[in-house]
Parts: sequence; C-alpha cells; structure tokens
Amino acid sequence: MPPVPPPDSPAPRPSAIARRTMLGAVAAAAASAPLMTGLAAPASAAPASASPASVRPRALSGGGDLGPNVLVFDPGTPNIQATLDDIFHRQEAAQFGTGRYALLFKPGTYSGLNAQIGFYTSIAGLGLSPDDTTINGDVTVDAGWANGNATQNFWRSAENLALVPVNGTNRWAVAQAAPFRRMHVRGGLNLAPSGYGWASGGYIADCRIDGQVGPYSQQQWYTRDSAIGGWVNAVWNMVFSGVQGAPAQSFPNPPYTTLDTTPISREKPFLYLNGSEFRVFLPEKRTNARGVTWGNGTPRGTSLSLSQFYVAKPGVSAATLNQALAQGLHLLLTPGIYHVDQPLQVNRDNTVVLGLGYATIVPDNGVTALRVADVDGVRLAGFLIDAGPVNSRTLLEVGPSGASRDHSANPTTVQDVFVRVGGAGAGKATTSMVINSRNTVVDHTWVWRADHGTGVGWDTNRADYGVVVNGDDVLCTGLFVEHFNKYDVQWLGQRGRTIFFQNEKAYDAPNQAAVQDGNVKGYAAYKVAGNVTSHEAWGLGSYCNYTADPGIVQHHGFAAPNTAGVKFHDLLVVSLGGNGQYEHVINEVGAPTSGTSTTPSTVVAYP
Repeated sequence: MPPVPPPDSPAPRPSAIARRTMLGAVAAAAASAPLMTGLAAPASAAPASASPASVRPRALSGGGDLGPNVLVFDPGTPNIQATLDDIFHRQEAAQFGTGRYALLFKPGTYSGLNAQIGFYTSIAGLGLSPDDTTINGDVTVDAGWANGNATQNFWRSAENLALVPVNGTNRWAVAQAAPFRRMHVRGGLNLAPSGYGWASGGYIADCRIDGQVGPYSQQQWYTRDSAIGGWVNAVWNMVFSGVQGAPAQSFPNPPYTTLDTTPISREKPFLYLNGSEFRVFLPEKRTNARGVTWGNGTPRGTSLSLSQFYVAKPGVSAATLNQALAQGLHLLLTPGIYHVDQPLQVNRDNTVVLGLGYATIVPDNGVTALRVADVDGVRLAGFLIDAGPVNSRTLLEVGPSGASRDHSANPTTVQDVFVRVGGAGAGKATTSMVINSRNTVVDHTWVWRADHGTGVGWDTNRADYGVVVNGDDVLCTGLFVEHFNKYDVQWLGQRGRTIFFQNEKAYDAPNQAAVQDGNVKGYAAYKVAGNVTSHEAWGLGSYCNYTADPGIVQHHGFAAPNTAGVKFHDLLVVSLGGNGQYEHVINEVGAPTSGTSTTPSTVVAYP
C-alpha cells in the first residue's frame, strides 16, 4: 500500500521499483587523514615486534589509545560542529571508500549540533545509559548525495545517545547495515529521506522513541525490544518483536507482523567511560524480552576493562591478532581496513571481538576471515567482512563442522556483523556466513553480494550461498541477505527461528538456465532442508529484479518441507516493475506476481 503521510505533510512518492541499480555506482573515495587523536586508555603498550622462530613471542599488552579515527568529544571540545561537518564531507558519498570513523561523545549535554552521518561512520555516547549523553540537536541521515534516493544509505550507525531534535523529529533515512541501537529520541523519528524518496531499510533495537516513528516510503523495517509512541504506516513488511507501543498484528493489510516478545536477546557490547577509564559493557541475556534494557538507568550485565582487550590498529598482522586471542585478550578493532592472511581464530569461551567505525576485515589468498570454536558466549559485533579477489570457501564460520555442544545458557551472538562480496573491488566467496554452533543468535546482519560498484558480474563476484545454518536451535533476528548466485539462506539445523527476513534475488542472472535448481525454476531465497522437522519464521519478504533478463521466472521465494513442525507466518514476494516473476510464494502456495505491478503476493500462514 502507498505510504500515508501525517496531516499537512507532502504526499510521499510511491516506493515502487526502489532499486539501487537505477542509480549506478557512486563510489567517491574518502580521505582518511587523521582529524583528532583518540582519547588514551589505561594500560597502554605497543605490540611486541615479531621474534625469531626460536624465541617465544613477547606477551602482548592490552589497552592503548584508540587511534586517529576515533574522535572523542566532551561538552567543552571546541568546534565540534566543524569537525562533524568535515567528516561528513569526506564520507557522504564514499560508498566504497576507505575512510572509517567513530564519533564518541562523553556523558554530558551538547547543544546546537546536527551530526550528519555518512558511510562507515558510527556515532555513540559513552555513558551506561543513553540519557547520560544528551544532544540538543539531531543525528541525521538523508539522501541528498543520491538525489533523494535512500536505498544505498548503507554502513553507518547511531548508538547510546539521547536526542532532542530541533524541529521535534529526527531524520534517519537509511537502508541496510545501518543500526539504530540504544537511542532515546525525545520526539519523533522520520525514516524517510527529504521529499519521501525511495528507502530500503532497516533496524531499530533497545530504543525509546517518545513520539511517533514515520517510515513513510520505507519498504521494510524490523524493530526489536523497544518502546515507541506509535507507528505511522507500512509499505510491504514491518516487523516488531518485544516492542511497547507497536501496532497490532494485521498482516497483510496493513503488513504488520507483531510478536509480543523476543524469545532470546542479548544486546550488543558497547564502549563506555567509567570516570576516565574506558570499559566495554556486556549486556546480559534476556528471554521473552520486551522493552528497553536501560529503562531504570543502568542496564544489567558485566563489564571488562579496556586493558583486557588488544586494541588493534590497521596494518597489524593476523598472526599478532591470533597471538592476542591465544593469550586470552579480547579484540577491539579500531576504525580501518585489516588484511588477514590466516583466519582469526576465536577458541576461548566468552571472547569479545568488537569493531569501531565499521572496521573491515579482508581475507587474502582465499582464507576464511574469522572462525569461532564450539565454545560458549562469544560476542562478535560491529565489523564488516569484505571478500578478497581469491575465492574463500567461507568468510565467517561460527563453530566447526559438526559442532554439537549445548550453548543455550550462554549463546554466541553475532550482531551488526556485515558481509560484502564485491562492490569495493573484485571479491569471491562460496559461502559467506556459516553457523554451525548450536543456540547461536544472529542479531542484525546484512550479507550482500554486490549488485553495483566495482568488481560486479555474475561470475566476477561469484558467491553461491549467503547464510548457511547447520547448527540446531539457531535464532536470527533481523536477517538481510541479498543477490546470491544460488540460495541466499539455506537452513539445515533443527528448531531454527527467524524473525524478519529481507531479500532480493540476484539482479544479474543472465538467463533462466543460470538459476535453474534442478527441475525448479530459480533458487529459493530461503530454503529449509527436507529433513528438518521443526522450524518457525515470521515476517519474510523476497523481491526479484532480474534486470539482465526480465523474462526469468522464479517458482517460489521460499521452500520448506510440508510438515506440521515447519511453520511460516506472514510471507510475501514482489516483482519489481516486472523484472522477473514469482509463480508462488512458498512451495506451491500463494498467487503469482504479475505484470509490472509491485503489489506483493502474500501468504499469512504455512502450512
């Protein structure tokens, strides 16, 4: 249905055919010169130099400064607005640039700021509660760089701040990989760009929005464990779990999917200041969660001193990072690009790997970027994995093949960990993300085979599978997976659950034969294996936009065994402007899409 504006607002533009390829690749390179030295942390020490093979490497020290691209402000810092504007100028259109920045605000009150957030930029408060750090002003994402089209506003974030918007409503017009976490907006939140242009997002968690949230032209959105003053409208797929003030369940008219609680959640780790000391807070696990974690001020959980982290800088070797992990240190990846010639290996229970400012790991020579052993409570958060030009069999592996330990009491969490194949250059990977460990929680990911940028083509950035889940009892909350050559998501584990799924099939499939799955036309976007007896999912959408051959037919968006224990709720498929068609929604169920209409075909319940 078309967006519904509030009274006296301009009518939004329709969200049909809102796709990125219409813009082409906008890839202005970002300058990455230092702007301000990061605040020093305790226990500072430089990494030891490599030792001769016969000598054991010197122990690495934890702590240290956060590097030149972490900017730390306090209320007395001069020229804050000028610094923010300088970074935005660098990053506004730098979709595939090399600049990476984290903007950190010490607790206190700041006035008269408009922090415009561009690519690879994170803004965050350094208190334990968002209300510890108040900006009388805005944290803004708009789409002026793309002529009002927000469908490419990727890779940026806001976290742990209270905002008092100048005009009463803050604008956050984003697409994928742009989380809005632990924010308190003392007013409304507008998720559309100026002029109500196209938009394709997005994700909110652990936030309190005192006023209404207006998605307007946003095609889809997932909101988790939050409190809102209301929700204005829906286009295709709006999903809520554990949200106070969420609209009632009504899919498909309007397309609201509303769960009263989130079965399992554990908020993302975050950096904060305890006096003058940096620490990393680790929120505790919640079951059947609803509302924010910080409603009474201090959230529940534990914290670690920065001295327990190896504070990594770009240029460090994978061997050094693995030495730090083997020593028992956690990893804090400061903003920048990290090339690794061997997998980063997380073997210890409760290890934290936390990135700042979209720190990016690039595997060289076809290695896997990061592997996690079959251990309890690992937390991976806040970084991007970018495939290299030599094909990697996998890019991220959570647990080894055959992992079977029960981690229900202390699961591994993968949060705001994003994967990209192509776009910034040639990249290949057979499978991007493999989840083998039981009970893993994947909370907000965008796994993307690039449809624009450089190094893009059906075989140039070949990537057959996006996410493969082999482990049992895995939960995904906020799953965005797009454009893979075969299955975008393939689920083989038992008792899996997904709350919200957004997908586009690969634009560049050259012909019907290229996507033929045996005797089935097209690979399903989300396939549950035939031997799975228990699975459940809510609020899933798949879109086709076969621009290379608009005549391609996709038999269905979703495939699953037809058994009582495998349940789907609120499914849709959409043909974008007639570039390809779906014959069904799931298996043989659901009406076909037709013509150039972007009206979804829906199924409320399966079987």
